[in-house]
Amino acid sequence: MWLAVESIAPKIGCVPQTLLSWVKRVEVDTGVREGVTTSEAQRVKELERENKELRRANEILKVASAFFAQAELDRRFKS
Repeated sequence: MWLAVESIAPKIGCVPQTLLSWVKRVEVDTGVREGVTTSEAQRVKELERENKELRRANEILKVASAFFAQAELDRRFKS
């Protein structure tokens, strides 16, 4: 495999390591090789981004809730 990669890589304008990683990626995506497919990796990345956004939103809501709760207490004591 490596000999084939070494001979083909210069012809397509890349280094052998890059071509070999592309071949391995295609093998994983087609089920020939074990591993996480490109679509699965993309989905995990999207879910992690969404999770991060939701955590940030929860923090904002917690702070806002505490602020309004304190404002309500202050209003009650002043009345």
